[in-house]
Amino acid sequence: MQISGSLFPIFLFLAFILISGASSAHNKNDFLECLNLQFQKSNSETDSIYTAQNASYSSVLQSTIRNQRPASNSRQRPFVIITPEHESQIQAAIYCSKKYGIQLKVRSGGHDYEGLSYISQTPFFIVDMRNLRSISIDTEKNTAWVQTGATLGELYYTIAEKSKTLAFTAGVCPTVGVGGHFSGGGYGMMSRKHGIAADHIIDAKLIDANGQIHDRESMGEDLFWAIRGGGGTSFGIVVSFKVKLIVIPETVTVFNVTRTLDQNATQIVHRWQYVADKIDDNLLLRLFLRSINSSNGKRTIGAFFTSLYLGPVDDLLPIMQEKFPELGLVKEDCTEMPWIESTLFFAGFQGESPDVLLNRTQVSTLYFKGKSDYVKQPIPEYGLKSIWKFLNEEDVNRAELQFSPYGGIIDDISESEIPFPHRSGNIFMIHYSLGWSEEENADSQRHINWIRRLYSFMARYVSKSPRNAYFNYRDLDIGMNKIEGNTSYKQASVWGFKYFDNNFRRLVHIKNKVDPTNFFRNEQSIPPVSLW
Repeated sequence: MQISGSLFPIFLFLAFILISGASSAHNKNDFLECLNLQFQKSNSETDSIYTAQNASYSSVLQSTIRNQRPASNSRQRPFVIITPEHESQIQAAIYCSKKYGIQLKVRSGGHDYEGLSYISQTPFFIVDMRNLRSISIDTEKNTAWVQTGATLGELYYTIAEKSKTLAFTAGVCPTVGVGGHFSGGGYGMMSRKHGIAADHIIDAKLIDANGQIHDRESMGEDLFWAIRGGGGTSFGIVVSFKVKLIVIPETVTVFNVTRTLDQNATQIVHRWQYVADKIDDNLLLRLFLRSINSSNGKRTIGAFFTSLYLGPVDDLLPIMQEKFPELGLVKEDCTEMPWIESTLFFAGFQGESPDVLLNRTQVSTLYFKGKSDYVKQPIPEYGLKSIWKFLNEEDVNRAELQFSPYGGIIDDISESEIPFPHRSGNIFMIHYSLGWSEEENADSQRHINWIRRLYSFMARYVSKSPRNAYFNYRDLDIGMNKIEGNTSYKQASVWGFKYFDNNFRRLVHIKNKVDPTNFFRNEQSIPPVSLW
């Protein structure tokens, strides 16, 4: 048979596709055989391996996805999900992944904004840490060992079972997984007084790219430094963290006060910027901004001051009257409660039993896009009014800006203490979020364009040279790594420019040392790069 010259390239292309597809399928089959063999060697049950043919595959995959947008845009699904019961199964997954070149992704809570733990540009599988969630509290030493598959809600609940005066400083959403939250920083309602979660990590158990298990002593201080704010999955799989618990009063005070434009919201928000990072360290004045309908049905801006004070209301009120009288806080606005009840208050479960913190099955159908910024100089009133215009372009309660104040102990800790770089000089962090339903997803690009326009507009009011972002609020608009091969220093600096200093150089050095082949990689992690 003679093949014409014009058809020959097409023939070769089709042949390449067929060969590549067959090779890929062969690798996947070999990978599954490898997993089963390794599990048998370690006397492990294979019912923690889920393929697409398994009836539970879809439910396991979807169970911790909190943002449906990345999955809806991805053509790749994990061809295997592993839910290990013990460390040997993770070691088996690493061994087989390296042997057959199948990318490994790690998932703890599934709250990653860009879905990097459950989507990929290349064939991959997931190690889902959900079953590794034991929590051990030592009330004599005020410490806890927490496996990274545990959620913040489970951690808070377990601490409260043991003590009324011990707590931990971390985020407000109870279904967030410990693994990603701690390794990326971990800001929360007590951070001005007690710092972030990563500040309190005193030991860890990590499995490296060779399948070796390390604690702080055997991994060395460089690697231990890197996983406390530098993103744990860049360097290995963290199985558990040992943390120092904090001592709190038996009674704390919370309030949620709303002010609209008719109630001088613009002026109050403007004044808040001069107060929030300098007020008493026991008080964190968080601020949420949304476009809402007022009582008369007209559009307005709602400023929601949602706050925690580590002490009784009678101590809080004089502070507010002296430092922030513009808000007009009165005793009737405040509620005293134990700390564990405050975690319910901020999670939207006020009045419910603490048992709700153990619920891991809050499956989300929400599609959203998030971004972040840091503010070092107060935004002027005319800048705030421009933000109001942006918020009013979207439907009521669809878009939100969250202002989280810094200051306090955050200012006192050196930027080099751990990789978390956002210390002295920041007044507050902005979290931008915009959500829509599945029915509205066909119009998703309009919503994404809106948040990108707002982000572009805000450049004049936020940190510059470099413009900063919070690691745990992933944003692929900032930049992406090459999936294959090494990334240059210049390329890596695009998305991690805040780390383009001594911290970044140290992270790169550690990455090159502990994972030179870039086994632990994703679309936005610390890659091994050439510094010159």
